[in-house]
Amino acid sequence: MIDWATQVIDAIGLPGVALLVALESIFPPIPSELVLLLTGFNVDTGRFGVVPAILLATVGSVVGAWALYGLGAWIRGERLERFLARVGRWIGLTADDVATGFAWFDRHGAKVVLFGRLVPVVRSVVSIPAGAERMPFWSFTLLTALGSLLWNAVWIVVGQLLGHQWERADEWHGVINNVVIAALVLGFGYLVVKARRRNRRLALADDEA
Repeated sequence: MIDWATQVIDAIGLPGVALLVALESIFPPIPSELVLLLTGFNVDTGRFGVVPAILLATVGSVVGAWALYGLGAWIRGERLERFLARVGRWIGLTADDVATGFAWFDRHGAKVVLFGRLVPVVRSVVSIPAGAERMPFWSFTLLTALGSLLWNAVWIVVGQLLGHQWERADEWHGVINNVVIAALVLGFGYLVVKARRRNRRLALADDEA
């Protein structure tokens, strides 16, 4: 992956950075952190300016997010909920759990889109419910750009500071990703359990009434 990213950036420069980051936004397994660290190394060598590098990477992030936003808008909320409910059965989620998740996104969608850009994996998939729930396109674009700008700037500057040793960051970025993903799984599980308990209390209250 590193060799391929290096070849793309060497061949077409900053447009290659934008292309790779856009692909990462659509296909989360592509490690954007390494692409951005590599970009930072190129800034350190003087090939790229730090501001143009951050801006082009952010353009790539937004374009990739637009693609998934469009996918979510095409699938639409109800169809997406049914699909997620079918898939969710394998991990113990019910249709009510999925509906609860969408209702939570309705209340906190702007924060999810903004801060979700700072979380591995989430930063990609958050665009789908945003499209499915018809978040205003330009609000989505602005929030995506702001969150992505911060994410890209941090990793590019780290790559610039590390210089020729930028690949060392691979030793700890994977650990950070795993910790974040584990925290997300636990957090989502907590929300599901909390929602189920609330639903049971409401059901008991209705029976008593």
